Amino acid sequence: AGVAMWQHAAEHLEHMLSAEQRIAAEVGEIVVNADAVDLQRVHGELAKPGEAGAILAESGLERAIWALNNPADPNGIPDPLPGTAPAPFDGSTGIPITVNGTQIGLAFVTVTNGVNPNERNVVTVGWVPTNTGTAAKAHQKIQATVSKFLFRASPPPAALTVAGEISAGGNVNIDSRTDLSCGAKDGTWSQGATTSGGSATMYGADGNNTANQTLSGLGGGVTDQRQGVPSSAFDPYILKNADMNTLKAYAQKNGTYFKGSAVQGMTFNAGNKLPNGIVFIDTVSGNNIDYNADGTPCAGCTATSDFASVDIHGGFAADPSGVFSGMIVVAGSLTIAGNVTMHGMIYTVNDLTYTGTGNGEIDGAVFSQNARDVSSTTIDTNTGGNAQINYNCNYASNPGGQLPQGFSVAPGTYKEVSGS
Repeated sequence: AGVAMWQHAAEHLEHMLSAEQRIAAEVGEIVVNADAVDLQRVHGELAKPGEAGAILAESGLERAIWALNNPADPNGIPDPLPGTAPAPFDGSTGIPITVNGTQIGLAFVTVTNGVNPNERNVVTVGWVPTNTGTAAKAHQKIQATVSKFLFRASPPPAALTVAGEISAGGNVNIDSRTDLSCGAKDGTWSQGATTSGGSATMYGADGNNTANQTLSGLGGGVTDQRQGVPSSAFDPYILKNADMNTLKAYAQKNGTYFKGSAVQGMTFNAGNKLPNGIVFIDTVSGNNIDYNADGTPCAGCTATSDFASVDIHGGFAADPSGVFSGMIVVAGSLTIAGNVTMHGMIYTVNDLTYTGTGNGEIDGAVFSQNARDVSSTTIDTNTGGNAQINYNCNYASNPGGQLPQGFSVAPGTYKEVSGS
């Protein structure tokens, strides 16, 4: 009888391998994704029934991701997530898995908040053919962390955000009045002091056109320069270990991931151009700064000799338009000099120096984490040049249009585990 049940499940799973078709999920149940089925795994289930359970558990994970990405749907999961996810995503009720109208098993799915606000933990157990009774049955439990791009969930609070000091001089213009699509933003944020000289102007979306108005700490409404921001206020915007690993994976796929000794003194210019997309210049070792190999944080544990040091000059964009579209992450320090035009996001784990010439500008946002805060982030110009940063929510939250705009499985977090 048990073998007959496994053969019945296998037959129905095999029926899904028709044309490249994705059957929509029905209310209250999951229809397995035909494109995702591994036929060899289906045939192998007679010898290893747990494999069939794994297929159904993966279907439960797929359903959880769909629900997280559709929070307004009656069957979705709210975002932000309250303490407990609504049923059936609290693990209290099995979700029927059907193929061609026939139920072949169940998935029990539990979704909880992750360590960081843009993460959710998903645990799902797939049962074939059911979880009750005395007849032969099998199950498999899987767990994964799903996340969405940090700046999609929490757009940067200012056009220029620095967890350190800011020094601006020359013909510098930093402006958050240019885009209000994700709310009115400050012109700059700094944990330390913000100093400006020359004709440097900074504008927040504060409802007036007077530059360089300053507030200290949090509160007081939108302003041009916000300094003395407590370090805890930066935490929601700092890329964590999982965020870094996800961005590395996309950069590797894009062919724009770099590590090793070459990252110390790496230069991009008219003779060494960068294509659009996610660019990740890692440490020499390839390890995330101030994280152990197991992903646990270790404040100050990474030697600065492991940090990247990168220069970007005018003409670095491979796109024929001369505009780079995407995100540049530097696990160390970045110096931008020249007529550089960019749509997207710049994120440096240490410090940043931006000296503009010509009429280049950065549309999106810039974030300098200042992990060692060895010097202030400097924005300046040469004679006759401009250094311009304009806040653009879409460019910052979807840089280069290459990142998933919803939740997806974070690299390295998918695991098959024991238990039910």
